Amino acid sequence: MVAVIRRGEIWVANFNPTRGNEVGKIRPALVIQADELTRAGAETIVVLPITSQARQGVTHLRVRVSARTRLLKDCFVIVDKPRTLDRRRLGEGPLAALTWDELRAVERGMSAVLGLI
Repeated sequence: MVAVIRRGEIWVANFNPTRGNEVGKIRPALVIQADELTRAGAETIVVLPITSQARQGVTHLRVRVSARTRLLKDCFVIVDKPRTLDRRRLGEGPLAALTWDELRAVERGMSAVLGLI
């Protein structure tokens, strides 16, 4: 059975290999791609990496997500590092889904990063 991937869900993703300062490792990632693209069979998925590390001075570029469901510890969505991954780079999931407020905070952060506000 093929799992349905939905916007706002957290999945395990393989970000390797990387270049330069790209985020790497196998880590949770937030699906931010529109569901319409995913349902249409897009071969890639737009995601944001997630880290458990809080960093001083970049709080406006991180959205905190509390542990829940299969997401075992509190973490942060890295809104300034979007990545398009082949579907085959997504593994286990969904681990959890963001609340409406968390997803809106991610959207605000990305809008700022992209210069849309």
